[in-house]
Amino acid sequence: MDSSVVAVAVLGVTVLLRIALILLVIWLLVPRRRSCPQCGEASARVVASRVLRLLLLERRWCLRCGWDGIAKCPPGGERSARRSTAPTAHLLFLVALPWLGCDRGDDVRRLFDDPSAWVDLTYAFDAQTIYWPTADGFSLEVVAAGMTPQGYYYAANNIRTSEHGGTHLDAPLHFAEGRHATDQIPLAQLVGPAVVVDVTGKTAADRDYRITAADLQAFETAHGRIPDGAIVLFRTGWGAKWPDRAAYLGTAGRGAAAVAELRFPGIDTTAARWLVRERRIDAVGIDTPSIDYGQSSTFDTHRILYAVDIPAFENVANLDRMPETGGYVVALPMKIAGGSGGPLRIVGVVPPPR
Repeated sequence: MDSSVVAVAVLGVTVLLRIALILLVIWLLVPRRRSCPQCGEASARVVASRVLRLLLLERRWCLRCGWDGIAKCPPGGERSARRSTAPTAHLLFLVALPWLGCDRGDDVRRLFDDPSAWVDLTYAFDAQTIYWPTADGFSLEVVAAGMTPQGYYYAANNIRTSEHGGTHLDAPLHFAEGRHATDQIPLAQLVGPAVVVDVTGKTAADRDYRITAADLQAFETAHGRIPDGAIVLFRTGWGAKWPDRAAYLGTAGRGAAAVAELRFPGIDTTAARWLVRERRIDAVGIDTPSIDYGQSSTFDTHRILYAVDIPAFENVANLDRMPETGGYVVALPMKIAGGSGGPLRIVGVVPPPR
């Protein structure tokens, strides 16, 4: 064999070995990262490039602050990964990304372009929307709907609604003087990783069921610790009763007398105190008319959570479509200055599997 051919072959093998060694070193330095190194919140796995998947790496994305980085794929699945915030490997890999042909924003664009990744958690506002028995309902007055003399179509309406009805936000000010009004709640508390605590089996047997600290501890036993900055959603199955007012509220009555007839599940004070004392959450949400159960007359759960500026989302729709872990929530209320709450457009984000 010609000596020049041998030399080229040896050189080629040497280059390949060096590239392999560099990749191995980089791979060893990349952490099994599950928390965002910028804000410390839990990050979610999103679609990775083929090159990354071949290297047993994955892309992580923090919806709260927008951080986008690289982590090793856990050998035993998502829950088995170790928490790490070391930035060194991330910086090293960013240097290699152009060489690998990876687009930093590509996975984010794919997520936003994928309709299957989004879950609408909001009920429409119309004449059937359920409100508290003492609140005025939703009304829409048609101002215009038709062709104008100038030859174009024009539609406009006036709306009237209470702050607390349908899918809505409870601002802490609702039950805690001096706490955040609707327009004062930081956006960071309205956008973040979501966990869904499912108690449908218990509420099916008891429509007055109150979700306890033990339910939260059981959730963590099954799914891992509730991350800091999480939005905790409670799935009672009550959404299946919407918009049947009598089934959903426990009464079809209206006015102050009907309040004593309300029957639906809520969050017990033991769970509220546990969340305040043991975890650092940003918000709570539930698929019933109130975070306190229907028969409550003192609204203790409201008072416990709102006293520390934890807002709540009530009458959340379609929680059966949200996973227990791995999802995100974007919950943006009407920005009412000084408001105690307001209509809420809330969506869930479920990153597609790798």
